[in-house]
Amino acid sequence: MGRYDLALIGFGGVNRALAELISQSGERLAKELGFALRVVAITDLRAGSLVDTDGIDLAPLLAAGPGKLSFAGPAGGSADPRNEWVIREVPADIVVEATFTNPTDGEPALSHVRWALESGKHVCTTNKGPVALAGRALKQLAAERGVSFEFEGSVLSGTPILRTAERMFAGLEITGVQGIMNGTSNYILGRLEEGVGLPAAIAEAQELGFAEADPTADIEGHDVQLKVMILANEVLGADLRREDVFCEGISAITPDEVRDAASKGLRWKLVGSATRHEDGSVDARVAPLALPAQHPLAGISGPVNAVAFHTDLLGTVTVCGPGAGRIETAYALLSDIIAIHRRHAADDTAPTRPVLQETHRV
Repeated sequence: MGRYDLALIGFGGVNRALAELISQSGERLAKELGFALRVVAITDLRAGSLVDTDGIDLAPLLAAGPGKLSFAGPAGGSADPRNEWVIREVPADIVVEATFTNPTDGEPALSHVRWALESGKHVCTTNKGPVALAGRALKQLAAERGVSFEFEGSVLSGTPILRTAERMFAGLEITGVQGIMNGTSNYILGRLEEGVGLPAAIAEAQELGFAEADPTADIEGHDVQLKVMILANEVLGADLRREDVFCEGISAITPDEVRDAASKGLRWKLVGSATRHEDGSVDARVAPLALPAQHPLAGISGPVNAVAFHTDLLGTVTVCGPGAGRIETAYALLSDIIAIHRRHAADDTAPTRPVLQETHRV
């Protein structure tokens, strides 16, 4: 049976959930998938970095409480994350990038992905920044190095929206997409519909774990803007930059407006959309819309996400599912790893795993 050695870049909720999955269900997954997974390196901004080319014992790391984890003590550990060294030098097959999203320039995740691809390593990531801002260049780099760059979780978390479009819609012409792609804003709009004020609704979403401490990206539409760019570029063949996508959030919508719309059979939703025209150009935008009840996105409630694909032969096809959650997003990473395996398992030209130089150990 084959095995993939992983380097986890970032050890927050998502990569920690992937480590839990490997630790608790590794044997079952190996039997089902035909390959094993082993973590040989972890880096984290707060905890530092840990390397063991024979495989890291994940159980004690997962047992550590929030904020209590430090890699400074164990053999192969350091208080320094050493991201570039770990990515370039540690003999991992797949680099799993799950650090924070920077919507401005994609850093540091963009560099993490580039270093890995330059080193001949496969990459899977949930990070929207590198995919939205430099996806075309990174895919070209991956092709030149004979490796894969996978990012299913960058749009709808564990719901396989990109692979659905790629694999299940063959023979269809997709002319546009519309989606509810941010569970936080969707939950908040639902609470406004029930008469709760915006600050209270945001606080509720934070308490439930839907919203970040700083909810600006969710409330002002920036998170959806990046996801629309990814969908437009991947599904519609566009090459959009951030400034090409008009973006308006939900902060100006009042509970009275939401309730008034509901009384008329309309529901406010933050909708990201992209449309391809006959000349091949693509328009994209993010804006709140009051949708009629018959619209395929009108009934999407709470933290659930959905994307409606407009096609030539099937009309509108809507895919919905969880758009957030650490376990759900970790599944997206697992699905990326499975995709890498299926693409490269029989490829004799796959990159050779490098050998870690002892002089680099800390």
